[in-house]
This record gives sequence, C-alpha cells and structure tokens, in this order.
Amino acid sequence: MSPIRPGRAKVATVSAAELGTRTTELSMALVSGADELDPSGVEVARRVVDKAVERSGIAGDHTVVALAGATGSGKSSLFNALVGGDVAAIGARRPTTSRPTAGLWGDADASELLDWLGVAARHVVDTAPGAGEGPVDDSRAVQVVGSLDGLVLLDLPDFDSRELEHRREAERVLELVDVFVWVTDPQKYADARLHDEFVTLMSHHDAVTLGVLNQSDRLTAEGVKTLTQDLARLLVADGVADAKVIATSTVTGQGIADLRQRLANAVAGHAASRQRLKADVIGAATGLRPGVADTEADVGRVPREALDASLARAAGVPIVLDAVARDYRREAFAHTGWLFARWTKGFAADPLRRLRLDRTGGRPPIPVEIDGADVRAVLGRSSIPAPTVSTASAVDLATRSFVRDASEGLPVRWTQAVEDAVVGGDGTLSDSLDRAVIGTSLRARRPVWWFVVNILQWVLGLVALAGLVWYAVLWVFALLQPPRPETPAVGILPLPLVMLVVGVLVGIGLGILSRWWARVGARHRRTVVGKRLTESVAAVADEHILIPVDEVLLRHRETREHLEAAAG
Repeated sequence: MSPIRPGRAKVATVSAAELGTRTTELSMALVSGADELDPSGVEVARRVVDKAVERSGIAGDHTVVALAGATGSGKSSLFNALVGGDVAAIGARRPTTSRPTAGLWGDADASELLDWLGVAARHVVDTAPGAGEGPVDDSRAVQVVGSLDGLVLLDLPDFDSRELEHRREAERVLELVDVFVWVTDPQKYADARLHDEFVTLMSHHDAVTLGVLNQSDRLTAEGVKTLTQDLARLLVADGVADAKVIATSTVTGQGIADLRQRLANAVAGHAASRQRLKADVIGAATGLRPGVADTEADVGRVPREALDASLARAAGVPIVLDAVARDYRREAFAHTGWLFARWTKGFAADPLRRLRLDRTGGRPPIPVEIDGADVRAVLGRSSIPAPTVSTASAVDLATRSFVRDASEGLPVRWTQAVEDAVVGGDGTLSDSLDRAVIGTSLRARRPVWWFVVNILQWVLGLVALAGLVWYAVLWVFALLQPPRPETPAVGILPLPLVMLVVGVLVGIGLGILSRWWARVGARHRRTVVGKRLTESVAAVADEHILIPVDEVLLRHRETREHLEAAAG
C-alpha cells in the first residue's frame, strides 16, 4: 500500500505560555469589568477561563476529537470503523447513542482527562500492525502516515435526539473537546439545526474543524462530488474558513483512511487542545469587546469650573468670604483705630464666631482612632446657612454635566457605572464640604502696618491724654490761685492745647486712613482665603466625584486592554 499525505491544515503553533497569557488577560478583564459587561458573555468567558485552567492542569498530551452528528448519520459506525471494532454498541445499547464513548490510542493514561470530560465508556485501541484499521477502500491502496498515539476519539450522543438529556450531553462535551468532526449524511447535510445551532457557533474553531459526508456509498461519484462541494460551501457560510470535507463510507471504506490521516495530523501537532482553548479565549474576548469603548476620557482634562463653583456656593464660600472681610476690618479697627474709640468694637458681632468657624488659623489634628462617623463630633459643625433649593439643584446639574462629559462615548453599562460611582455614595458630600470649610485656615499673620499704626495711635493717645491732664492741672491752679509756673506755648497756643488737639485730630485722621487701608487689606485677605477655600472644596470634589469617576474609567481602560491582549 502506498502512503497518502493529505495536506495538513496550517494551524499556528500555540505555546502553553501564550495560552496562559491569554487566559490570564481574559481573567483580569473579568475582574476589572465583569459588572459592566454583557452578563451572558461574562458567563461564557468564565467557563472558558475555568476550562482553560482545568485542561492545562491535566497531565498528559492528548488530543480529544468528537464525532458529532444527527440521528442516522452513521457516526457510531464511523467510530467503530476508526477504532477497528464494534465498540460503540458497548457504550450504548439503544438505537441512538445516549452517552459518549471514548476510543484511546497509545499507552499514556488518559483517566484524568476522561474524568474531566465526564466520559465513562472507554476503549483502548489495539495499535499493533494491521489492527484497528477498519475497512479500507479497495480502489485505493492507502497507508496512513503518522501515529494516532495520544488520540482520544469520542462518539457523542445525537444532537437532534428526542431525548433532551442526550442533546444536553452532546452540547456539554462539545464545549470541552479539541477537534470537531461534523458527521452528516446525504439527506441531512444541510440540516438547519446542524449549521445554525452548532457549526456557526463553533465557527471560530475553523482550524480544528472537519466536515464528513458519511454514507457516500449511497451516491454516484458525481453526486459525492456535488454534495461535498455544497457541504463545504455551507460550512464556509457558517463561518468556517477554508472548510475541509471528506466523503466516507463504512461499507466500502471510502475516505476512512483520509479521515484517519487527518486525525493523525492533528495528533502529531500536539497543539489541538491549546488551539481549541486559544480559540475559546479569543472568541470570549471578542464577544465581550463591544462592551467597552475604544477610548475613555481623561478626568484631569474634563472641564470642572462649573462643578467647583457650584460646590463652593453649596459650601457657603461666598458667605464665609464676606465674614472674613468683615472680620479683617473689625480686627484692623481694633489695632489701628483711634485709641479712645476702640471700645466700640465690643458692640460689633464677631462674624466668624457667629458662623462657628476658624478663629486660630487651624483645628487640632483628628486622632487616628476617630472614624468618619465621629469627625463631626471632633470638629464640630459650622453655622453656615444650608444651601438653598436652587443651589442644591445647581450642584446636581453641574455634577451630571461633569459625569456626562467624563462618560462620553462609553457603552450604557459603563455610563451607568460612572453615574452610580458619584450618586451612589453615602450622602456625606454636604458634611464633607462643611468640614472642608471648618478645617481651612481663615486667618493670616497680622500685617506689619497694624503694629506700626498701633504704636502711633498709642503715642498720639498718650499725647492727647497728657495735654488733657496738663489742662486739668492748670484748671486746678486757676481755681486755687497759687503761684504757678509759666505755661509753654507754641506760637500763640498753649502747649497743652496743642498736645490735646494734635493727639485727638491726628489720631482720628490716622484712624480714618487706616479704615480705608483696611478695606484694601480685607479684599486681599478675601482673595487669599478664597484660594484656600477653593482648594479645600476642590479636594472634596476630587474625593467624592473625580476619584470615583476616574476609578471607573481606569477599570474601563484596564478591561479594554485585557480584552485586546486576550484576543491578540
């Protein structure tokens, strides 16, 4: 017999490292984005990951080939022809196969693999020369090149069986095997169930897919050629690229050697299992890929001016800044006002104290053992008026606008995740804003000019007081009429009068000038404190809005990158 060497399908070598990397990437994509991806696709992907991990952990280097077909296609007879004996009848005593039967080639123990496959009926094929070759086409003296050692051939239940259990068993095993051999016959080769529910769904495994037109002895040579070409066309339409179809007959032995050679080619590569698993991983990743966008926004570049402004109003920053300006002017008057008018300061309410805000430039640090629920008890609560309905609405509108800009272009599930990350918190935004205002220093070092003017006011006040006392002494002398010294004069004015007038008028004038300058200083203090409060409010916005949004977008990017790496 002359050997035949049919062309092998060009299957890219899949290393264990590549398979492991792809599986890990798919698993990481599920970790980062399972909640936002299509649930059915996630379930498929999880089964693929579990299968890849379990199959990779099974000892041995076997290739699992499944003969799958409809009732009456003759796949059990084809199975017996390949194993060289009436084995299929041992595993199933009914007219149709109810449980899968395995034929094993080689001495390697496949028990662990078959246990994982859930196949109980097992038959070890005799690989002695001349044994197990089955019928041979007398018109072609052929000899198979290569060994079948390591082959695990499965005869599956009919996928169109009336028994639901049989169909489910066939579908279960088909998810686990390495090579698909779709066995059909001249009557059912175009069956919609075969093509729509099985071949199409498994089409991404085209490198390990083979079509068999069995019972070719019932056709003429021309009919065999026509039907094999038509079946190949249907397989291509199903998505099987470069579909291969072999015509076989267990009666005449036609095509049996060709089929055995194809199986030997698959076994010789020792890559069918990894190829199938790789195809599963790629298919699962490709199926999930539409669930993520091609890009995502950079939170740091999303406009946030409206958001910060609305939060500042909600935190009462304008009210606080007005109080800061009034407090500055009040304190400036206490240090630079006319010395004899400063007592009126007590009639003016302390604007910051009324709001229960910072008086010392900062609060003591919060003890590390205090949790978030007790922060208010430690820091207290300000008396800033609660935000109005319009202010709260402005915050909500600005937040939604920011979220919309940040999630632009994302799929619906990811957009919803971004929204949930912002509005799904514990409702502490208002408290956080209040604590941010309380914890912000609203004062600064006293200006140097306060110190200088204060000294001048004291000097002028003492001068005026000395002049007044001098005049009082002169009045007493005038009343008692004792001899008295001559009173110094400045020009025609007595010195005590000059001291009194200068001390009072210059002191009042300096106080008026200081009040005007205090208004300028109050505006500057308002600007400085405004920047501090803006930073504090921005930090709250970061904590409650930007960081949660960025975390979702980061998960989206990681999910996309992992899926693309898994799909290659």
